[in-house]
Amino acid sequence: MTARTSAAAASLAFALTCAGCLNFYEIGIETPIQAKLDVAAFQKVLVIGFISGGSKSVDANSETTRLLRSQLRTKSDMKVLDADAAMYMDELDRRRKSAAAADPNAAAATPPPPAATDDKAKNEGRTEKELADFDPVFNDVEYWKRIGEEFQSPLIVTGTVMFVQTSKSGMVSRTKEVMDQQTGTRRVEEVREFAETSGFTLVPKFVFIDGRTGQQIYTETFKEETSYPASLNTPALSSYFDLMDKILPGFLNALSSQKIRGTRILLK
Repeated sequence: MTARTSAAAASLAFALTCAGCLNFYEIGIETPIQAKLDVAAFQKVLVIGFISGGSKSVDANSETTRLLRSQLRTKSDMKVLDADAAMYMDELDRRRKSAAAADPNAAAATPPPPAATDDKAKNEGRTEKELADFDPVFNDVEYWKRIGEEFQSPLIVTGTVMFVQTSKSGMVSRTKEVMDQQTGTRRVEEVREFAETSGFTLVPKFVFIDGRTGQQIYTETFKEETSYPASLNTPALSSYFDLMDKILPGFLNALSSQKIRGTRILLK
């Protein structure tokens, strides 16, 4: 054995010995994320409600309003105000229709919704285009300033929520456990097969308005999707909350600094 070979063998033996002495430690870490808005000037927040569209199987206005108020009560320093979400959303709808009636060009460009011809159509709410028609209402400075005066100048949170049921078909990948006939061992491999899936898509647009001035100060849109085998009868409300769980951290980060928790492995 040459001197170089002997040295290499000794180094390998030493490394293996040290490896056997190493301890692995998993430690938790937190990464702070700065808030997107400076809300220091606001002592109150008013989640006034949302214009909803898509499936009527879930009252997206009421559920979103209730969920955000609950989250802000536990994760915000601002006082959370209550208001009749349905009443204010009806007023926004009235204002949108009045604006369309006053503008012949806009009224001509927006055809009336088709009459419901089956059960599925009857369960369909506003379309994505109809939700977009509310954008001018969210910029109605005088209206939002009056709302702000009524509730003593809070930060106002409103917007739109599209919650739609989806169905797809095509090739999907899944893992399958197979037995190796020669060795008798099991292994997992990926296979592709045709499948039909159903699910839901949730697209909330959050609009933040300064109740002191009526000015829109920030807006952010999120989109989350989920799908299941078509054979599963998954409740729409359950899927709505699953999707909102993914969106809430982004919403809360608009108002306050958040921390992302994770783990790191240390060797010692």
